[in-house]
Amino acid sequence: MGLTNNDIFKKLRVAHKLRDDDIVAILKLVDFRISKSELGAFFRHEKHPKFMECGDQVLRNFLNGLVIHLRGPMEKKQRPKSE
Repeated sequence: MGLTNNDIFKKLRVAHKLRDDDIVAILKLVDFRISKSELGAFFRHEKHPKFMECGDQVLRNFLNGLVIHLRGPMEKKQRPKSE
């Protein structure tokens, strides 16, 4: 069995030493709103009654936000001037 989205999310959280507040702020960078309680449900044990499976959309938005958080916003490309 491979890694689930929850496993990937947990590993990234630990690797980057992120707290819940940090993750909420990272998701806000890509205009994705989530509460700390919703976020906490992703990090619970699978058999916990309030466990929630992390969907592709949440993980995708987190990864996009993490890129912005680590690298900064992408600069706009300038079009070459025509003669």
